[in-house]
Amino acid sequence: MRLLMLGGTEFVGRAITEDALARGWEVTVFHRGHHAPPPGTRALHGDRTAPGGLDALAAGEWDLVVDTWGGAPTAVRDTARLLADRAGRYAYVSTRSVYAYPAPAGLDEDGPLVEGSPDAGSVGYPQDKRGGELAAEAAFGERALLVRAGLILGPYENVGRLPWWLNRVARRGPFLAPGPRDLPIQYIDVRDLARWTLDAAEAGLGGAYNLVSPPGHATMGGFLDACVAAAGGVAEPRWTDAAAIEAAGIEPWIELPVWLPEGETYDHMFRAGVGKALATGLVCRPVEETVADTWAGLTSIGGEAPQRPDRSTKGLAPEREAALLGL
Repeated sequence: MRLLMLGGTEFVGRAITEDALARGWEVTVFHRGHHAPPPGTRALHGDRTAPGGLDALAAGEWDLVVDTWGGAPTAVRDTARLLADRAGRYAYVSTRSVYAYPAPAGLDEDGPLVEGSPDAGSVGYPQDKRGGELAAEAAFGERALLVRAGLILGPYENVGRLPWWLNRVARRGPFLAPGPRDLPIQYIDVRDLARWTLDAAEAGLGGAYNLVSPPGHATMGGFLDACVAAAGGVAEPRWTDAAAIEAAGIEPWIELPVWLPEGETYDHMFRAGVGKALATGLVCRPVEETVADTWAGLTSIGGEAPQRPDRSTKGLAPEREAALLGL
C-alpha cells in the first residue's frame, strides 16, 4: 500500500504513519516541515493555507490518503479535489463533535449533525470538521472514510489531557480525584485509532464510523489508578463529588481533563454508540497500557509534553486544588 499522510509528525498523524511503516507500506508525509517525520518516510513540504501550498502534490499516485485537518474546510476541499483521480481512498479523521448538541446516550452514525460547508473558512471546531467531511465526500464519494473519533489519548499526545494527569500524580501527595470513582469514560487510544483506520481503508470501507471505546471500557477510577501506578504508585486520590467541584468553580474537562460530571454534556461525550466500528474489527487496549506507554514516552523526553498552539492549556492550578482539599 502507498500511503499519503497529510501531517504525520505529531500525535494522530504520527501514530498512523508509524502503523503504516510497521506494515511495510510505502509512506509519503506531506507537512510544513516544522517537525521531522518518522524515519523511513518520504517527505514533501507545503502549507495548505498558503497560495501554491499544494504544489508538491501536483504529481504522484497513492492507494490511500489520510487527513487529520481541523481548520478551515477549504483546505480539505482543495486537497481532496487535487487527489481525487490519483488516490484510491481518502480517510478523514473527524470527530464526534460533528453531532448536534446534545447527543443522547447511544447515538449512532445516523444522528443529527451540525451545519458545515466545504467552502467555509474556519467557523468553529465542530463546523470545521463537518465541512471537512463534506469536502472529502464531495471529491471521493463512497471512497471517503469518515473516522469520527471521540476523546483521543495515548503516546505523543499534544493536547495536554493525559500528560497533565500523569505529571500531577508524579508530584505525589494527595490529589483531587473527580468522582464518582466508577464513572465510565469513553476514549480511543491513538494507536487503536491508527490500526482501525488503516485496516478499514485497506478493506475498502467508506462512510462514517464512531471511533471510541465501548461504554464502560474504562472508569475514572481505573484511569487514575493507572496514572498512579505508572508514575510511581505513591500519590493519594481524594475522591470528590461533582457538587463540591462545581461549588468551587472548577471547570470540568479543562481544569480536570478527561472528566465530565454526569448529565447532558457527559452523555454527549461519553455514551456514544460504537456498534458499527466494533462489528468491523475495532479492538481497544486496556487503559493501563495506554497510560503506562504515555508515561514512558513523557519520561523519555523529560516529562514536558508537546502542546499544540491552537489548544488551550489544561489542568488545575495547585492553589485551587489545595483550597478544595483543605490542604
